[in-house]
Amino acid sequence: MKRNVLVFGGIAGLIVGIWMILTIGLNHNNPNFEHSMWMGYGSMLVAFSFIFVGIKNYRDKYNGGYITFGQAFKNGLFIALIGSTMYVLTWLVLYYCFMPDFMDKYVAHTMAQMQKSGASATELADTRKQMAGYQEMYKNPLMVIVLTYMEILPVGLVIALLAALILKRKPAKAQGVAVA
Repeated sequence: MKRNVLVFGGIAGLIVGIWMILTIGLNHNNPNFEHSMWMGYGSMLVAFSFIFVGIKNYRDKYNGGYITFGQAFKNGLFIALIGSTMYVLTWLVLYYCFMPDFMDKYVAHTMAQMQKSGASATELADTRKQMAGYQEMYKNPLMVIVLTYMEILPVGLVIALLAALILKRKPAKAQGVAVA
């Protein structure tokens, strides 16, 4: 299981990591946060499709064609954790080395969108307060890690759960026929 999880988790992590580098590299000076968000979640779905592939590969090649729900979910969970960890590490490098102004740009964009939509003064004040809280959290590297995991890991867990439900297969029971 270890090799299987490392291979498919690594593939998933490379997909989301490379995708993040490309989209952020192309959009850093002219960010379109809504577009980037949907593209990011799309890349997570593509990357985490390898959870399905990894579980099926383990079931068919290493486990005699069967797998319990628990084994399948454990496989999927580890693939999701490896892919998510690679995503978080990529974000940390991008954020701290290349984009330390990300939160300022994100807050400015969010406030501009709120004003464009005709939000009331109260809504603007509430959003500004919420954004200030996020900016404060982003000053702590541990919070950056937690918030980034919260972005990707739930997607991986849902896909791992669905894949485990779909791919579980019990071994065929013996028919009780004696062979001479």
